[in-house]
Formats: sequence, C-alpha cells, structure tokens
Amino acid sequence: MKFPTYPSAKTNQRSAFHQQRKALRIVRVVEAGQARSSVGRMIISGCIADICAELDRLAQRESAMA
Repeated sequence: MKFPTYPSAKTNQRSAFHQQRKALRIVRVVEAGQARSSVGRMIISGCIADICAELDRLAQRESAMA
C-alpha cells in the first residue's frame, strides 16, 4: 500500500518566500558638492543572487569604460 506524499511545511515556506521575492533596488547617494560624474555611494538591496549579478554587471561596465 502506498501512502500519498505531501510537501513538508519547510518546502511550502521556501516556495512562498521565492514567490514573494523582492525586486532588486539600487539607490545612488550623491553628497553635496560632489561632481555629478562621480558615482558616489550606492545602496543595493534585494536577493543576494540579484545583488551579485548587478555587481558583476557594474564591474563589466567599469572595465569596458577603462
């Protein structure tokens, strides 16, 4: 006799978390008197995979400009 298998509560919590994943958010902070061409400080928040991908993209862009 086979018993039905049900997903565990942890599996359901994980899938719910991934469905409600927040979008990547990037905030640029420019100090008073700082040149507009300067990057200044950046605040990046979101899923760690998205943050890493954005940092990789920024590094590629910087190396292409050099």
